[in-house]
Amino acid sequence: MAMQAQEIEDLIRAALPNAQVTITDLAGDGNHFAAEVIDPSFVGMNRVQQQRAVYAALKGRMDGPSGDLHALALTTKAPD
Repeated sequence: MAMQAQEIEDLIRAALPNAQVTITDLAGDGNHFAAEVIDPSFVGMNRVQQQRAVYAALKGRMDGPSGDLHALALTTKAPD
């Protein structure tokens, strides 16, 4: 079952409550999204660590057996 953009945002916000999150449905099919996540907790983390934090927030929905989320183009950064 495809995920909705709001569901992705809700999962990220639950794990990173201070984050600025922007979700874009790239193909209109509920399977291909882009996410920009800007969070103060990313200060001092490298890009891989930041992206791991976001993927952890998705609780296996990306790569798990449910396959709810097929593709996510992810941009992460700490606030300026």
